[in-house]
Amino acid sequence: MAERSGLSRFHAGVALAHGDLTCAACHAPDDRTQLRLADDQRLAFSDVQQLCRQCHGPQYRDYTHGAHGGMRGYWDLSRGPRARNACITCHGAHQPAYPLVQPEPPPRDRFLKPAVAQAHPSEETPHE
Repeated sequence: MAERSGLSRFHAGVALAHGDLTCAACHAPDDRTQLRLADDQRLAFSDVQQLCRQCHGPQYRDYTHGAHGGMRGYWDLSRGPRARNACITCHGAHQPAYPLVQPEPPPRDRFLKPAVAQAHPSEETPHE
C-alpha cells in the first residue's frame, strides 16, 4: 500500500493491522500532514484523540472517566496537575492491538507458611 501511495521509502516498514482500514481511512489522501475524520473534516496530528474516539467510543468513554489510558500527576487536582496519555502513547496507530502476553504469577506472601505436606498413611508412625 505504501508503494502505491508514493511513500515507499519512509513507510517501507509499516504494516497496517487496524481492522479493514486503509491509509486513507485516517490520513488525508491529498495532504499527508493531516488526519481526517469519517466526515472528511481535517485534523492536526496533535488531535489524534478525536480521530480515535469516532470508532472507539467505549474506550474513549472509559478514558474520560479515568478507567482506560495512563496518567501522570495527581488524581486530586487541588494538589497539582494531571497529564493524560493519548491513545497512541500505548497503542500503535497502525497496529493498535497489544500482543498476547503471559501474566506473571501473583506475588508470594512472605507471611504465609508453606503448605505442610501431609504424610502418606503408610508412612505414619504408630501412636504410643
